[in-house]
Amino acid sequence: MNATHVAQVVAAQPNTVALFISDLHLQAAMPRTAEAFFRFLRNHALHTRQLYLLGDIFEYWAGDDDDNAFNQQVIAAIRVVSNSGVEVFWISGNRDFLVGEKFAAACGIKLLSDPFVVCIGGEKIVLTHGDSLCTDDHAYMAFRAQVRQAKWQSEFLARPLEQRKAIIAGLRQGSREAQKEKSDAIMDVNEGAVRTMFDTIDTVTMIHGHTHRPARHVTQSNGTECHRYVLPDWNWDCDIDAMRGGWIAIAPDGKIDRIGLDGVVLR
Repeated sequence: MNATHVAQVVAAQPNTVALFISDLHLQAAMPRTAEAFFRFLRNHALHTRQLYLLGDIFEYWAGDDDDNAFNQQVIAAIRVVSNSGVEVFWISGNRDFLVGEKFAAACGIKLLSDPFVVCIGGEKIVLTHGDSLCTDDHAYMAFRAQVRQAKWQSEFLARPLEQRKAIIAGLRQGSREAQKEKSDAIMDVNEGAVRTMFDTIDTVTMIHGHTHRPARHVTQSNGTECHRYVLPDWNWDCDIDAMRGGWIAIAPDGKIDRIGLDGVVLR
């Protein structure tokens, strides 16, 4: 990071009222990505009023009883932020939908439903992980409907932890194989589902992750121009040219910026 970029980041911090991240896929096997997250918490999250974690923060979550050293390190880092007075909110993703109240209490965060509507800087914004918008992927939507049921989750969490991890590993492998046969269009959001969410919630701003395709999209809903901001995934454990990550920041006046992993505002 050069001096110019550092100046931009430091100057922007005091004027940030909310930050949004998703799709870090944190795991012990990716230590540089985890350290990038910890730096983000120290250098940015501690200087805002609200932090929103919009899903797939972990590569997977087998249950709140999975208290291995890496998970404890992540929990402790988030707890430092919430203890500082920053409000921290969580929407589960397709990898960490088993996060529960024990985890939330340990981190000092509030679990939100998906979708969830907030008002920040005078702007009503709908937040979602984003996977519920991928309605063209019929097989995934059927799986999602099954595993989000309270009965399924209760029965799954009743299994021994190691058995749960083995099942999740199998599901992840199956998902990787299935994705090879799916087109990019099927795995992206459905524009009709996006418009329906805008119409139903009556807002013109949406923030989500999941697709790993960071951008700002414009959608027409009931004759009104709506803006959909897509968060990036994070990976610092790869070749330097392929490193990626970033977040979305909202200023007190409601201005929304997409921030790249080097702190530069993206347009």
